[in-house]
Amino acid sequence: MQLAKTFGGRKYMWDGAEYGDPEAAHEAAHRYLGDDFEVQTVEEDGRWFVYSRREVGQAVEATASE
Repeated sequence: MQLAKTFGGRKYMWDGAEYGDPEAAHEAAHRYLGDDFEVQTVEEDGRWFVYSRREVGQAVEATASE
């Protein structure tokens, strides 16, 4: 399993979990989306993986405004 993958020229990091079905992976992805991450789900050999990314500037701005 790759710890990072590139989608559309942007680097995404694996969340460290394997999901047995697409519904579980999409549920996890939805949680990341709620935290302002960009998310990609990937199926490999019947296992699902979630990769996410967030711009550093966005995280700093969100923390500063809270």
